[in-house]
Amino acid sequence: MKIRKEAVAGLAVLLIVAAGLTLFLNIQKSRARSGMASRIAGISGRGGPPETVEGLRNALALYEKRIEAHVRDAAQAGVYWKILAVRLQDRGLHLEALEALEQAMNYNAEDPALRYMTGISAARVAKGTPETIGEGRRDRYYALSESAFLTAIDLDGSYSRPRYALGVLYTFDLNRPGDAIPHLVRFLELSKNDVDGMFVLARAYYMMSQYREALELYDRILSITKDADKKQEAERNKRHIMEAYYG
Repeated sequence: MKIRKEAVAGLAVLLIVAAGLTLFLNIQKSRARSGMASRIAGISGRGGPPETVEGLRNALALYEKRIEAHVRDAAQAGVYWKILAVRLQDRGLHLEALEALEQAMNYNAEDPALRYMTGISAARVAKGTPETIGEGRRDRYYALSESAFLTAIDLDGSYSRPRYALGVLYTFDLNRPGDAIPHLVRFLELSKNDVDGMFVLARAYYMMSQYREALELYDRILSITKDADKKQEAERNKRHIMEAYYG
């Protein structure tokens, strides 16, 4: 009998705790609705339909499940567009990839990877013929590529890929090695032993007549890389600088 009383008491406690937790969650949800209602009312010229915070709160409570479903669907749609863009890029269909990336950014404009991917595809499209990209549109795609890389960096300063890509764009496509150097220096701070980044930075230094810095990078490459082809390229570039500018 004593055991039965203790069990009943324990069950009662559990029920009280469960009821308290349910009440707490409902209060939190109600507060969230009220906060959202206030935000909507604050940005709407006339308070929005319904025109009062209380009316908006009630409407949010009524349509909450539908709203959450739409948010999930929108997020998933953004993921699908991103996957499609990757597949198109893999097949070299960069003009079509740009269209898919534009759709993806409608769902997640703060994703730096989408900006980076846009920069890559725009730069590839810019290298096409006038027949494929349209007469006089090369500069437009290069400008889009530059802007996309810079935006990716603004969104995530530790994201190294757009810095490398921007360095390549400035050095080899836009003939602006001076603009490339700070991005490539930062890239190598984030990716210390990236030999490809060193080659691009060395080229930018060479174009800016900063031969000592270029030679130091080629020496660094030779001390790091195990790739025979890259060693040969670094030695060739170093020899060219030494012979042409230092006798």
